[in-house]
Amino acid sequence: MTCSGTTSGHGSPAAVICGLGTALPDTVVPNTEICAHLPGITADWISSRTGITHRVRAGRNVSTADLAVQAGARALASGESTPVDVLVLATATPDHRLPATAPEVAARLGLPGIPAFDLAAACTGLLYALSVANAFLVSGTAQRVLVVAADRIAHLTDPTDPATAPLFGDGGSALLLRCGTVGEPGALGPVLLGADGGHADAVVVPHGGFMRMRGPETFHHAVTRMSEVSQQALRAAGWSPESLDRFVPHQANARITAAVGRRLHIDEPRILRHIARVGNTSAASIALTLAAASADGRLCPGHRVLMAAFGAGLTWGATTVVWPDLNPPAGPVDSSPRQEAAR
Repeated sequence: MTCSGTTSGHGSPAAVICGLGTALPDTVVPNTEICAHLPGITADWISSRTGITHRVRAGRNVSTADLAVQAGARALASGESTPVDVLVLATATPDHRLPATAPEVAARLGLPGIPAFDLAAACTGLLYALSVANAFLVSGTAQRVLVVAADRIAHLTDPTDPATAPLFGDGGSALLLRCGTVGEPGALGPVLLGADGGHADAVVVPHGGFMRMRGPETFHHAVTRMSEVSQQALRAAGWSPESLDRFVPHQANARITAAVGRRLHIDEPRILRHIARVGNTSAASIALTLAAASADGRLCPGHRVLMAAFGAGLTWGATTVVWPDLNPPAGPVDSSPRQEAAR
């Protein structure tokens, strides 16, 4: 199979974003409910330290596959109606130890027989998955790849732990990519990735236990690694920080985002945020942010965009893209219309 069907010029092949979809659970959990389990912690303290006022969480009857299927179906609907050759699911919360969740997602999306597999890189999962999709497309092994990021991570937090309980929400997002040409709108720049298992215990979920995170250490590594890999991605794209239109970091914590922005000399209006009403949605967060910003006009076709993430592992990554003119993102982009949980 060769990479064909490109839409601009006869340059080198590239992975091009052509569809975007999202999925968010129905239950909204405000800071006041989180505080009920954290003596001495107030709703204002949570919002000032994290940037989060609400987070969305999946009920017991909602699986990772459910979120992935919703987001994937919406990405397919917003993109080009052509066959998909590969499905990559970035998730830290597969529904079973065995089998992987991706084959079920593919089957439920009406994509039987294609390669479908899980990829575990925590909050950096979307960028790792984009790198894999890029390899499939640029090599000519595939013409269309569906990258889905979905996590039900909130249930892994201890409601009495102030380091993790306020942070995490659940959600899914998906990007449809086709084989195209370097330089056209939507073409991914080089995807830069890294990992350091020497700090694997900084964020960990032990078997049968809750998430544990060493907050100050994680903050330091997140700011340092995201800043470094972002600089590398900008250099690889030939862009300066001044020429960047939008920075889309993983929505981990508002203070991390601000610190990285300062290191990169990216002023606040160019930084896209989506954490306030959905929380840290792990691997799903970057594409959820892209969808929200596209829907409300903060992200427009032609914008130069830098995406960067950091997660457990430790893992990190970044890439660039000139935002394409997509059909309107399908699926929810904000928790506002949903039902708040009983307080």
